[in-house]
Amino acid sequence: MKKLIKKAAIGMVAFFVVAASGPVFAAVGDQGVDWSVYNDTYGKSGLPTDKFVISQIGGHNKYGIYWQSTYPTQVQSSIAQGKRAHTYIWWEDVIDYSTAKTVMDTMLAKIQTPKGSIVALDAEFGMQSTDVTLWALKYIKDHGYTPLLYGYKSYLTDNFFLDKIVKNYGLWMAGYGWNTIKSAPDYSDFPSYDNIQIWQFTSNYVNGELDGNVDLTGITDKGYEDGNATKPDTATPAIENGKEANEVKGNDVEVGMTVKVNFG
Repeated sequence: MKKLIKKAAIGMVAFFVVAASGPVFAAVGDQGVDWSVYNDTYGKSGLPTDKFVISQIGGHNKYGIYWQSTYPTQVQSSIAQGKRAHTYIWWEDVIDYSTAKTVMDTMLAKIQTPKGSIVALDAEFGMQSTDVTLWALKYIKDHGYTPLLYGYKSYLTDNFFLDKIVKNYGLWMAGYGWNTIKSAPDYSDFPSYDNIQIWQFTSNYVNGELDGNVDLTGITDKGYEDGNATKPDTATPAIENGKEANEVKGNDVEVGMTVKVNFG
């Protein structure tokens, strides 16, 4: 998507978001959500105090490489809300270096979040290789992003030599305990392991059917100047469109514009 002037961007993508607050900054304990195609074109709102969003770009499953059409608009929506946007890649049955390089080259070429931002590998199903995954995490880092490995503790420990991975790369770990609706983490459910950077503490965040996460180290400010979502380290089309939508105020909306007002 080429860069559009402010009004054209709103009209063409039928999109306008009123940010709930001004720029947000990273700190240990920040909460946020993660989105996939199941969370709609522009994502689903969690709490107005959320500071970050991690969106799925696509990935590799048993059928091969696939894309999620909602990824660019979800990144745009995150930026327009004043939230730091990050990326994750589905990682299933990638057990040889040739496949890993093809997946990485394909996905990294389409990343819409800034350099330095998180690019996580989401490992939940299928066959896994510790060495190939380590290679992919290093490939992400070598391309200027912040690598993480995501998964449930039981799956990660059963399918990887996880101690080997956490020596060099952080985890975004899921662990819920009693998976009731939660708006804040219950640390009695914490899935203890070395080098956990983000904890996904529920899949029933706020009103349910949404993943809730807490940043344990401040890692979600990566890719943004001082953690400020309005100051990404590099620009992409989705970021530029999100920034333009963020700058439009209510009295700038004119007759004839098609807008969608959310999150305000």
